[in-house]
Amino acid sequence: MPDLATVALFVVATLALLLVPGPAVLYIVTRSVTQGRSAGLVSVLGIHLGSLVHVAAAALGVSALLAASATAFTIVKYLGAAYLVYLGIRKLMARPGGDGVVEPPVASTSRLFWEGFVVNVLNPKTAIFFLAFLPQFADPAAGPIAPQIVLLGLIWTVLGMVSDGAYALLSSAMAGRLRRSARARRRLDLTSGFVYLGMGAFAALGGEGGAAKA
Repeated sequence: MPDLATVALFVVATLALLLVPGPAVLYIVTRSVTQGRSAGLVSVLGIHLGSLVHVAAAALGVSALLAASATAFTIVKYLGAAYLVYLGIRKLMARPGGDGVVEPPVASTSRLFWEGFVVNVLNPKTAIFFLAFLPQFADPAAGPIAPQIVLLGLIWTVLGMVSDGAYALLSSAMAGRLRRSARARRRLDLTSGFVYLGMGAFAALGGEGGAAKA
């Protein structure tokens, strides 16, 4: 297993990356703003279950196959992009409610959870990120590589849940007043719709070579 100095260096590097908002953070913020703190936190859990899938894939070498196959990368990339575009269009087509206090549309906890999971799992850049980042802190001399990658991936996931949870709490707190107005609610729908569309375009048009933060 990696020594304590390596783990400490990994934690510092991970925190530096997590502080820079990526597509997953945008998804969490959108959910938190439009439906509240609980929705944002449930989305965090779904997204990081998806992170565990990528960690397992990296440990088993599946991510290496994805990185080596342009066809596999393209298929997964466009599946993820299509799903994000679908979410964006659905938000843009949402009908505004009446005047007065308007509660955001309620989605079930399971739906919020699995949407977060799908958003992350269908992002091939996340797989490439784990493939490129985690092995840098694994040492063949310290034992088998796969358990080291799993350990590092679990640390990354825990830190990610903490940082993304903070984004969910902060964004939901700031959005409380906005959700009271039907006009503001419509603006939030439009904003979140364009965020989803932007995420879909980013996933579809992004380069196939480099790693990107989830």
